[in-house]
Amino acid sequence: FVFKLTAAKQQDHFFQAAYLEERDAWVRDIKKAIHCIDGGQRFARKSTRRSIRLPETINLSALYLSMKDPEKGIKELKLEKDKKVFNHCFTGTSVIDWLVSSKSIRNRKEGLMLASSLLSEGYLQPAGDTSKAAAEGLSDTPFLDLSDAYYYFPDSGFFCEGNSSDDDVVLKEEFRGIVVKQGCLLKQ
Repeated sequence: FVFKLTAAKQQDHFFQAAYLEERDAWVRDIKKAIHCIDGGQRFARKSTRRSIRLPETINLSALYLSMKDPEKGIKELKLEKDKKVFNHCFTGTSVIDWLVSSKSIRNRKEGLMLASSLLSEGYLQPAGDTSKAAAEGLSDTPFLDLSDAYYYFPDSGFFCEGNSSDDDVVLKEEFRGIVVKQGCLLKQ
């Protein structure tokens, strides 16, 4: 789950993610940043809260913790689609159903807005091709209220069995040199 960035000064930087989907998400986000900067645009991560006018009374962090509650939260399942098995995930429909039942929202349209905020702020991650395409802007909303759109919590232990979701060819390289600085990747 390692990827390499080569800086303008021909310096190589290696990054290691915890699992394949996390690596894919980092590569996708870094590519977006590079594309933005190459296009002469200033790159800045926009807060979802401001862009969709999310009320200040909604605490996404507290909502996330409620969603993860083992007894009252969203149930993580083992789901199968297109010869792939998705472990520790749930559907977009189950997220909206949970938001409605917990009285966090008044209707499903409001639920899409709130779930999109959770997705954009990194509290939820897209798991399958359908949800990944929506998150990348190929749909009307970044979050889908569908039973075949899969999502997972970033710290859930999610993994996918079957074909790799990696569209890019990953070149195997021998790592040489010394570790200059070691740490972990955080998206927030």
